[in-house]
Amino acid sequence: MAMSPFLANIREKVGTDLLMLPSVAGFVFDSEGRLLMARHGDVELWAAPGGGVDPDERPEDAVVRELREELAVDVAVRGLIGVYGGPEFRTVYPNGHQCAYVIAAYGCVVAGGTPTPDGDEITSYRWVTEDEISRLSTTAWSPVVVPDAFTWWRGQRF
Repeated sequence: MAMSPFLANIREKVGTDLLMLPSVAGFVFDSEGRLLMARHGDVELWAAPGGGVDPDERPEDAVVRELREELAVDVAVRGLIGVYGGPEFRTVYPNGHQCAYVIAAYGCVVAGGTPTPDGDEITSYRWVTEDEISRLSTTAWSPVVVPDAFTWWRGQRF
């Protein structure tokens, strides 16, 4: 689902004007400490998978839902990495919609399933090391959060 009915209703009223939106991202690590990165079909850039928080939805539940919708995996949330916003988190989509995101970044592990891109929001995925990230064309916000995510992961004791 590219846009929630809630957001579509707001867009009918405000058009392409800037919206400040709460969102989540799932920084999913495997047992080797590699990060799951997803290629986002709307912008053709790599980032951690995630999306918007629906009305009355808890952010932690939103990240679980988003990973299930976009990559057909169930994840276990292991902790909050941080909450981020700023100019790097602002984007204009190909349809002209302007968004500024405040992203709650969660550290996660796969609890079930094999990543399978939905073919719409997510067109591909990769497991990458911290060094490999620099070879990907990422969203403007990824370089802000990814180092914190790897630092968070190295501090975990599961």
